[in-house]
Amino acid sequence: MRRIVVLLVALTGSAMLAGWVPGRAAGGPTGPRGTPVAEHPNIVFILADDLSTNLLPYMPHVLALQRRGMTFSNYTVTDSLCCPSRASIFTGNYPHDTRIVTNALPRGGFDLFHQLGEERRTFATALQAAGYRTALMGKYLNSYDPDATVDGQSPYIPPGWSQWDVSGDHAYRGVDYPLTDNQSVRWFGRGGRNYLTSVLDRRAQDFVDSAAHDATPFLLEVAPYSPHSPYAAAPQDRGSFPGLQVPRTPAFNRLPTHPPAWLSGRPPLSPDQIATIDADFRKRADAVQSIDRMVGDLVRTLRSDGQADNTIFVFSSDNGYHMGEYRLLPGKLAAFDTDVRVPLVVAGPGIPAGVTNPAVASGVDLAPTFDAIGGAAIPRPTDGRSMLPLFYGQQPARWPTLALIEHRGPVVQANDPDLPQRGSGNPLTYAAMRSATFLYVEYTHGGVEYYDLRTDPFELHNIAYSLGARRLARLHRELAALANCHDAAECQRADYVRGLTYR
Repeated sequence: MRRIVVLLVALTGSAMLAGWVPGRAAGGPTGPRGTPVAEHPNIVFILADDLSTNLLPYMPHVLALQRRGMTFSNYTVTDSLCCPSRASIFTGNYPHDTRIVTNALPRGGFDLFHQLGEERRTFATALQAAGYRTALMGKYLNSYDPDATVDGQSPYIPPGWSQWDVSGDHAYRGVDYPLTDNQSVRWFGRGGRNYLTSVLDRRAQDFVDSAAHDATPFLLEVAPYSPHSPYAAAPQDRGSFPGLQVPRTPAFNRLPTHPPAWLSGRPPLSPDQIATIDADFRKRADAVQSIDRMVGDLVRTLRSDGQADNTIFVFSSDNGYHMGEYRLLPGKLAAFDTDVRVPLVVAGPGIPAGVTNPAVASGVDLAPTFDAIGGAAIPRPTDGRSMLPLFYGQQPARWPTLALIEHRGPVVQANDPDLPQRGSGNPLTYAAMRSATFLYVEYTHGGVEYYDLRTDPFELHNIAYSLGARRLARLHRELAALANCHDAAECQRADYVRGLTYR
């Protein structure tokens, strides 16, 4: 029986069987406890929008996925901004190599991704060339317009995708949006069945049914717009959590010591601001119910198709979200864990159940992982590398100890759906590196941060200025090397430093 690997990406990671080698015949290698490994597993990848780790407690189907599989506790995005992060996921490259550093022209967005030819070098093109049926449903890249004509196509479908059910920037509100159906565009109105995540749920189930019936290996990426602002929930989910408050972590309504210039001097949040934050958090918890329901529906569909035991699910998000931490109104863009550390959860045959994996991983590692799952030839140099050994409990001798985060700021374009509201934080350009034990940040215009995650997991004590010139110089060299690497081998030399703690 053909095996299916379903990858759910939201705040965790993905997986494959240890010892699996693309192209080997059935009956060859096995995973842990003798689990047979498929030659061409399918992939289901669920990528949420702005889903922070503190929403997982309100997603029972994702929690069940965690109990059945592996959660990566040190998985980070390459930028806490939608389009640069998604470009890294598609290609396996950091923003300094994709050159996508904002959500719109002239320095980012779909248009620049297209102009630079990045669409020809994604995991979709690699897997389609390897014989996979591929589908993208939901969000692609910021500034993509289903009604626009690109290269003579309307709607435009990038290379690598067999099925294309994608919307544009209208879809954040959940209703009244256009959605492609391959070569046509349909406008969905306001009725309950038109709620976008519900529509994607139905189309995803139909795609899985069809591919399973045809015995065709497939890649399915479902990318809902929730819980991105305006935090639009399905009608049946509104008001699901009366009285719920945003978690009052030690970082809530508190500045770190020696804060960066963009954060310094921020006054405490007012009672009215805190009440609004709590109300918004309730809306976000409501909004993720439809995503969680989709996870459950896809699992049931795979079971009914006889594929549940042949499926790996991976769930993640393009970036996190802060809500009251560090005295900030709701937003993202910072290098704090609230914004850059997201869920990555993987479950499937041979993957150990209920395991938390502390390995450092990044959005650049997903594309090479997907390529490896499908036995696809990687169509480009990548800065990341396959996570498959990690999924099955192996620890490569030189797995990265550092992950790079790059941000170009401030975000100022008026039509950007991620334009920060006043008080939510809009940092200037920075580069950062995060390990399992520390976060180090350098701002282009001056200023550094260093947080020891072993003693300060909420990143409240910036001790950079107590490290001494020699240690700061070493940190600077390591960050510069990582921010200027241009393929996996070069990035591996830059992101692997044994015992790198600086304390």
